[in-house]
Amino acid sequence: MKPQDLDTILNESNATYIAELYARYLESPSAVDQSWAEFFDGLQDDASEILAEMRGPSWQPRETKVVGGMEGYDVSQGHAERPAQMGYAPAPHAAPTAGQVNSDAIRAAANDSIRALMLIRSFRVRGHLEANLDPLGLAPREPHPELDPKTYGFTEADMDRPIFIANVLGLETATIRQIVSLARKTYCGSIGIEFMHIQEPEQKSWIQQRIESIGNQTQFTTRGKEAILERLIEAEGFENYLHTKYVGTKRFGIDGGEALMPALEQILKRGSQLGIREVVFGMPHRGRLNVLANVMSKPFQAIFSEFMGNPSKPDDVMGSGDVKYHLGTSADREFDGNVVHLSLTANPSHLEAVNTVVLGKVRAKQAQRKDTNREQVMGILLHGDAAFAGQGLVAETFDLSHLKGYRTGGTIHFVVNNQIGFTTKPTDSRSSPYCSDIAKVVQAPILHVNGDDPEAVVHAARIATEFRQEFKQDVVIDMFCYRRFGHNESDEPAFTQPKMYDVIGKHPTTKDIYAQQLIKEGLLSEERIKELDKSFQDYLDEEFKASENYRPNKADWLEGKWSGLASSHGEDADWIGKTGVENDLLQEVGRALSTPPSDFDINRKILRQLKAKAKMFETGEGIDWATAEALAFGTLMCEGTPVRLSGQDCQRGTFSQRHAKLIDQTTEAKYTPLNNIRTGQAELEVLNSPLSEAGVLGFEYGITLAEPHSLVLWEAQFGDFANGAQVIIDQFISSGEAKWLRMSGLVMLLPHGYEGQGPEHSSARLERYLQLCGENNMQVANCTTPANYYHILRRQIRRSFRKPLILMTPKSLLRHKQCVSNLSDFATGTTFLPVISETAKLVDDKKVKRVVLSSGKVYYDLLAERENRGIEDVALVRVEQLYPWPEKELATELAKYPNADVVWCQEESENMGSWFFVDRRIEATLASIKHKAGRPVYVGRAASASPATGLLKAHLREQAELVDAALSVK
Repeated sequence: MKPQDLDTILNESNATYIAELYARYLESPSAVDQSWAEFFDGLQDDASEILAEMRGPSWQPRETKVVGGMEGYDVSQGHAERPAQMGYAPAPHAAPTAGQVNSDAIRAAANDSIRALMLIRSFRVRGHLEANLDPLGLAPREPHPELDPKTYGFTEADMDRPIFIANVLGLETATIRQIVSLARKTYCGSIGIEFMHIQEPEQKSWIQQRIESIGNQTQFTTRGKEAILERLIEAEGFENYLHTKYVGTKRFGIDGGEALMPALEQILKRGSQLGIREVVFGMPHRGRLNVLANVMSKPFQAIFSEFMGNPSKPDDVMGSGDVKYHLGTSADREFDGNVVHLSLTANPSHLEAVNTVVLGKVRAKQAQRKDTNREQVMGILLHGDAAFAGQGLVAETFDLSHLKGYRTGGTIHFVVNNQIGFTTKPTDSRSSPYCSDIAKVVQAPILHVNGDDPEAVVHAARIATEFRQEFKQDVVIDMFCYRRFGHNESDEPAFTQPKMYDVIGKHPTTKDIYAQQLIKEGLLSEERIKELDKSFQDYLDEEFKASENYRPNKADWLEGKWSGLASSHGEDADWIGKTGVENDLLQEVGRALSTPPSDFDINRKILRQLKAKAKMFETGEGIDWATAEALAFGTLMCEGTPVRLSGQDCQRGTFSQRHAKLIDQTTEAKYTPLNNIRTGQAELEVLNSPLSEAGVLGFEYGITLAEPHSLVLWEAQFGDFANGAQVIIDQFISSGEAKWLRMSGLVMLLPHGYEGQGPEHSSARLERYLQLCGENNMQVANCTTPANYYHILRRQIRRSFRKPLILMTPKSLLRHKQCVSNLSDFATGTTFLPVISETAKLVDDKKVKRVVLSSGKVYYDLLAERENRGIEDVALVRVEQLYPWPEKELATELAKYPNADVVWCQEESENMGSWFFVDRRIEATLASIKHKAGRPVYVGRAASASPATGLLKAHLREQAELVDAALSVK
């Protein structure tokens, strides 16, 4: 529709209708007919020309400046985020005729409505830019021209003239003065909301109606206000108490951000009313002690005891423990008759690393409750502003939020925005205006709020909770506050931020500000506030006295879902387990694995593979790696154990070996053979993950913390990709049990092996995992047979304890003709072999001159060359499990060859792989049997900076040389 059409459509009867249509268009362009959308698009793009037409001959544009140019134009939404140049003023000319007066009046009224609606919309888009957010007032917010009525042609003479605005802001008509006042109250007070970037009309409309109908404020009862004050007293009182009792001791207090406490209470209270029954928290160290005490109900005396240096766990529980501001806990709390189970996930100082661990726990707990609507279990993640903007794991966390295999129904993100990171200002730590801008990638609404207005903070928390429950989407609360002390309590912040800390030193606390507000409102007296302060201080004194004799009497790590499982530090633990199954079950899984539906258009190459699998089960021979894995999964599922495998392209498999999901070549429908073995079986989830390592590995680890009775695996596309998840490996997987008494049965599958493909994807950095081994904390293995792979997977579940398993998996061995097993190797009576004996018939064992120990793929190179040379006095022994070190099994093997020297052969460079880990252990094993060899000899590639050569000829030469050196007896 063009401007010249206005004379036809704009008459007395439909001027109001057009204004209403335009209001609807501003909500969502798709909500109006396409012809009207095109018309309003044109209105936005060339407002001067169109509005001049609407004004008629009595009006002409006055000189104005362009506001913002094209910046802020949101192409994805199909309409402008800016009002464009829209100033108008009457021009002197001859008086209009009577007919013109009526027509011009109609045009003017419609024009006023449209301009007023555009002004209102600008408040929705830009209002947060003028909101009163910073408690310290360090950077006063500049007026934004798009929030000025003059930009839209309104003068002071227009401010009190009623204008039809189609029930926007809850009013059918309003003056510009009323509109600006109400819009500022709603969008420019202590809360500034960013939500107009959301593309879902329903979500955007919900937020708009929720806040505009009440002026973006909650009318708290007297009791409600007193409850907020009580939470502030507890938060501030606890921090002050610690600051007095333990001067200079690190506690990373929440001082300056105390409004977090009533906000979390509101999330839990309102959440419980809306169906939440379990909440998993993840947070950094700042404020953790306050959350532990005042939200998680951890006894104050327990925390005081830890400050005295006492352990956080019973004396008979092994482990290193951790500093108190890394610890987690769990508790049940009741809100309005609804019991909510709370758990705070323990985590290290590595900021944001806990994020996806929390999401994994939430996902597992939702599955346990059969919470398919994701209404009962929710995650809450607390962040610091610098970390939220700076850590890549935040982006990975948001990336998982909408994905089918990882969604949890939305997380509430609460940013404690201290406006500083250690000593670094925001201007030096991020390129975006807000630390929360990363959340826009998933179109999450963002509620910026002033931390010194606790009622506004609680109000924002309530809206965030309702939004999460309504739409099952992430939402962010960005609470602007400050850090009263330095990065820690022994730090001097004035070294680097003297002006900021001069202001902070003079700034009253949030509690004092709010207490004075309630006194002015006549709700509480100064005497009552003093009573509340003293009552809490007396309580802390009692708890402090009790802490002198406090001792934890039990650990909670083997309760709930973990009941029946045990610790596993002793050598008498069952590290092997019973993992074989009856042949009938193997055959049943084999039939499901090799028989697609008759009406399924299967790829011809895959069909040949399935026929080959069928023959394996018919003959009982030639079981390859992928089939062994499927047997491990399928047999566990038939026994009631769910299996979850997640990683990059793992449905097909990086090397096209797995094909866990078959794709119909006509319809692209998916079929999962292992989910069709029998009625009542457990389920297999195989997920192609996003291209993320740290985030996805953390998520899978989180699942294992909550669900010990599922086999959970993460597969790297290539083993070295796990480098990107090193923080998760170092801080959680290898050390979580020692630090926090939290076991995990997670399996990491890391393709590893030297095939001449260059340095990037040869090595899974086996040496790094071995360096992390201690106190039987995890298992590291490099298996050489499909049967051993099958058994090591099944034993993860068929033991009385849980340990992470780091498994080097093959590439070329996936289709190696000799890397196969017989079906009998999987049956009842068989088990995992930590060490595999020599399988060939050699000369008399006592005449064997050399024992070559190896692990993984290089064994097959050694075997082929030994057979090629006809060597009979060199024994090949495979160490399948590198940690825990198989001392007894290896000693038994080496004792068979009393006159042989002992060689350790590996493909990896000398400074990589297993050598620096195994050399002293082999030496100790030899000493235990008084073997004459004394110590092993290294055979392998020389030390190098790069994991492998990128030249195939060089690779083949190096491989031939190390094999020759291993087999050549002097």
